[in-house]
Amino acid sequence: INKSFAKFIVEDKNAIRFGLLAVKNVGQGAIDSIVEARNKNSEFKNFFEFCERLDLRLANRKVMDSLIKCGALDTFGLYRSQLMSMLDECLEKASGLQKERSRGQLSFFDSALTVTDNGFKNSSSSEPPQIKEWPENQILAFEKDILGFYVSGHPLSRYKHLLRIFSACAISQLKEKHDGAEVSLIGLIKKAKYTATRSKNEKMAILRVEDLENEIDALVFPRAFRISSQFIIPNNVVWLKAKLSLKEEEPKLIVNSILPIEQLFSLVTTININLAGLKEDIFESIKEKLLSHPGEVPVYLHISTPLKKQVKILVGNQLFVSPNETLIKELDEFLGQERISVVI
Repeated sequence: INKSFAKFIVEDKNAIRFGLLAVKNVGQGAIDSIVEARNKNSEFKNFFEFCERLDLRLANRKVMDSLIKCGALDTFGLYRSQLMSMLDECLEKASGLQKERSRGQLSFFDSALTVTDNGFKNSSSSEPPQIKEWPENQILAFEKDILGFYVSGHPLSRYKHLLRIFSACAISQLKEKHDGAEVSLIGLIKKAKYTATRSKNEKMAILRVEDLENEIDALVFPRAFRISSQFIIPNNVVWLKAKLSLKEEEPKLIVNSILPIEQLFSLVTTININLAGLKEDIFESIKEKLLSHPGEVPVYLHISTPLKKQVKILVGNQLFVSPNETLIKELDEFLGQERISVVI
């Protein structure tokens, strides 16, 4: 908010500054008020001062809401959840101050009051609420809604290690498969449209699902809808088991089942660890990691013999595990990618 103008500008050879006109609900009038106030009295120091210096008839609550959600006000050093919680009080105080000023009712002492780093006018005002930041998926969903794309990251980024293990292929690779192929993938439910069949008026859904690079439509017909409807929530990361349809120009998924990613590990029946080419001194470290997640799922070690034969060894049942995201991530980071696989 202290740097951007209405249009995108080249800041240096490695950066483009985002234009405020591309922020949803932020119009030219609000931007003019922001730039004028910034040019007149330098950069904004905190949230209250920002509200107090703008023409609130132009930069109204809807404008402020969008600026908070897209991250334009992160420079004030507060969580977006805190800014949103403070918004109504800040607008009310700023509006009252502006009305007093317009009537010439501010005394010398009132006008001399300074705002604090917390974003309020004086020490008698409320402090910013001590609340946690919004969950990452909510932050990213707001960014996508307000800006049209993710800025802070992608909701699936933290699941990269699981995408590789549980997704049979990326959405971009589906065209390479045959019509009717059984596929499984992890994706984000971008949109969900509820409808009904013409013949029996049974409930079904049409989903728009995305992975890290592409999107696809997924049809959830009545049978699958009955068993999976509770998991059809926009911005949820889920695992889809589906049949691929290539009958139209764009591929589609005919969904058989949907599971939240948290429940995916309950389906794992076997974990395979490929140790081919690695030194023997890693066995003790692997043992420690398996012991820290005890359970009933068997683990197979795949190793190479001196004669370059592949051997599969079942670990002792004391090293059987309870599959979970932490275990998979630990093994992935320790051994390197492409060495962990699961059987469902």
